[in-house]
Amino acid sequence: MLNAAQLAEFEKNGFLKGDVVLSDAEVERLREELDLIMEGKSVKKPVLNHNMRAEEADSLYKGMKMSVSEKVVQIVNIWMASDTYLQHAGHPVICEEIAQLCKTDTVRVWHDQIQYKPPVTGGPTPWHQDHPLWPVIQPADLVSAWVALDDAVIENGCMWMVPGSHKWGDHQKYMASTPDFMPYHRNPELLPEGAEVKAVPFEIKKGQVGYHHSLTWHGSPNNRSDLKRRAIAVHYMPGHTVYAPTSGHPMVPYVTVNEGDILSGEHFPVVYSIAKAAM
Repeated sequence: MLNAAQLAEFEKNGFLKGDVVLSDAEVERLREELDLIMEGKSVKKPVLNHNMRAEEADSLYKGMKMSVSEKVVQIVNIWMASDTYLQHAGHPVICEEIAQLCKTDTVRVWHDQIQYKPPVTGGPTPWHQDHPLWPVIQPADLVSAWVALDDAVIENGCMWMVPGSHKWGDHQKYMASTPDFMPYHRNPELLPEGAEVKAVPFEIKKGQVGYHHSLTWHGSPNNRSDLKRRAIAVHYMPGHTVYAPTSGHPMVPYVTVNEGDILSGEHFPVVYSIAKAAM
């Protein structure tokens, strides 16, 4: 459980480093499962399993210098292909702390995603906010739990965060980066008074969890090191999240509720509730 100082830090910055929540053996089991799924050897399949850097037409990458040799392997909803990852999505410590950060009595999985930056050729993940990329759910109260399966450090392309940016609203279309990957706003006059676009590294140890708000500015540069950078992020919804479609998303085919309804169903499982926790 997070203490008052940690909750205040998250409220101020929009991100927070948690504890090491996985043992070495648990990390290794997740790595083994990841290898099987990346190689297409699992019986059940995830929603997506592709190289994000090959999606050159994606608007998120417009204006960036691309290299076809770069890779960022993205797997969406690996929990649908692996009971081990489903169990991870329901990790009791993570889910309890997510409930605290979301200020909710019910936590559901929106979706999860692997982002693997291989040694040397690992590409960047451009600066972005999560919620603007999820145009089918409201409000923007989601919190993600990002657990490193390798030490994520500056050398192998750890995430960087912009403190306080979760309070600025949706600025996705104005975000850009300098040649050295530092973020800036194309129209800074649209930012709130006193807002400072200044990124800080978010280094996470193997097995450690890091939390970030769905509006926090974040991104990660290339991995030019000889180290792997594997991680599993689970994007969690508070209990009041509703289905509000405005455009497409890979999870839309799995939605079984009507517009305006609480987003629930077997593909958006409840992983924490106050009632269950009290039993």
